[in-house]
Amino acid sequence: MSTSATTTRSILIADDEPLARERLRRLVEALPGYRVCGEAADGDTALKQVAALEPDVLLLDIRMPGMDGMEAATQLEKLTNPPALIFCTAYDHYAIQAFDVRAAAYLLKPVRREALADALARTGRINRVQLKTLTDLSENDGEQIAVRTHRGTELIDLADIQHCEADQKYVTLHHSHGETVCDYTLKELETTYPRQLLRIHRHTLVGVRYIQALKRTPDGQNLVVLRDNRGQLPVSRRHASNVRQWLQEHRPG
Repeated sequence: MSTSATTTRSILIADDEPLARERLRRLVEALPGYRVCGEAADGDTALKQVAALEPDVLLLDIRMPGMDGMEAATQLEKLTNPPALIFCTAYDHYAIQAFDVRAAAYLLKPVRREALADALARTGRINRVQLKTLTDLSENDGEQIAVRTHRGTELIDLADIQHCEADQKYVTLHHSHGETVCDYTLKELETTYPRQLLRIHRHTLVGVRYIQALKRTPDGQNLVVLRDNRGQLPVSRRHASNVRQWLQEHRPG
């Protein structure tokens, strides 16, 4: 299938060796239909770049300082729409593990142009722009947040965040896979992701896709009812009108 400029696929290169990144960049740029959108020198940075750049394909080394490539690949598996993954490494004994994290290919260094071209062709996946069009996802629904925790950097799909709760100096993200404490403030999250997160309380943001209804208790307390029996969250009097307005604008029909 021919590739036009409108279907150029973006490639992120993650390798701790500058010369290895430079070689991969040259190989990619020599292939029609692909472009390098960014580079990373370790697993933590690679995850942050995936969140920020949303590459179609990640060329990933395994042995890197800090979080290694296999750990980063395990984090990527948690995403709804991860990039296609191609390992580029000098070590052949990680191949079995590569299949466990659904790598599309496992290339040994020095990577040959023909091998890379074949691996990229075999990823054969719909790119992110096409996927969003086909599934009618709203703008930014495919975004992820990169969160630094005691386990390293974690990627969390914005669409999975049910609510964000501030407690003194920390904000806890309550999502489909559990809870994650982050160092973002509620204000930063609210400002950066206004389409996905709605303020309902001084201490709380709610993921808008989980809002089912707004109800008032006999004692006058406003509560947001979350979809699929996920519970209820208190709404301050100050922010109740924002929730009502959101429900009115997004009411079916």
